[in-house]
Amino acid sequence: MSEQNMLDGKVVVVTGAGRGIGRAIAIMAASRGARVVVNDLGGTEQGDGADQIPALEVVKAITDAGGEAIANFGNVANADDAGQMIEDARSNFGRIDCVVNNAGILRDVIFHKMTEEQFDSVISVHLKGSFNVSRAAAPYFREQSSGSMVHMTSTSGLIGNFGQANYAAAKLGIAGLSRSIALDMSRFGVRSNCISPFAWSRLIGTIPQSTDAERERVKKIQQMTPEKIAPLAVYLLSDQASDITGQIFVVRNNEICLMSQPRPIRNLQTSEGWTPETVSARVGPAIQSSLVPLERSGDVFNWDPV
Repeated sequence: MSEQNMLDGKVVVVTGAGRGIGRAIAIMAASRGARVVVNDLGGTEQGDGADQIPALEVVKAITDAGGEAIANFGNVANADDAGQMIEDARSNFGRIDCVVNNAGILRDVIFHKMTEEQFDSVISVHLKGSFNVSRAAAPYFREQSSGSMVHMTSTSGLIGNFGQANYAAAKLGIAGLSRSIALDMSRFGVRSNCISPFAWSRLIGTIPQSTDAERERVKKIQQMTPEKIAPLAVYLLSDQASDITGQIFVVRNNEICLMSQPRPIRNLQTSEGWTPETVSARVGPAIQSSLVPLERSGDVFNWDPV
């Protein structure tokens, strides 16, 4: 199979595809033979407003290059809208093969000042939105015994970051959602994987830049374009990745990292059972060298990307 038809015959829904990473994935998927539903509500980074122009511009870019695409302007946080995205794929292209859950918003604020609305809105778009679209596609994937889902997670959730409790909770939740989908649907030939992207986008553009270190970090991220994320996403959607599911990848510029997932790292047991006092005396000292440091994403990914 040549690279130019890796997704030949596949129908792909990409959410949040009007700009940034979603746009890059939609265009590259189309260039590899996919027929694409370009979903984008067209809101701001905070999720306000609606604008059809970004999605329509991506559709035009695809069709001008000889590909096939249609626009959808639904809100992933609404289950009915998510269902319509899948139905648009089926009614226009006859089937649905792949879902890319990319839509997202940010409402960054330090935790003790975060409101319920700021928490709920981010969870609704990222986590609930990923559930809504995946769930709408799942019955068709099961029926045809095939399907691939790619979800966008973040090192803000996998590792940590300041001022992003809502975003981190949603993104770590997406990793758990993806793993569960992979487990539940593997018997139907359905795959589910996560990508944690480092790429300059409108969302990343809201990162605070109050210190020299933060400004330098943002400067480096600006060099990582959304087009760097698309190749891995297209590969994971394709049949060439048929043996890859339940995994988490990080993409930084030209680097692709396969991430570890939680496993036991230290074990203590006693035949007498534990009391608070024996936990204090034995467990506390024994685990000290194995405790995970309180680090941020930038502390762990502290080398310059290639």
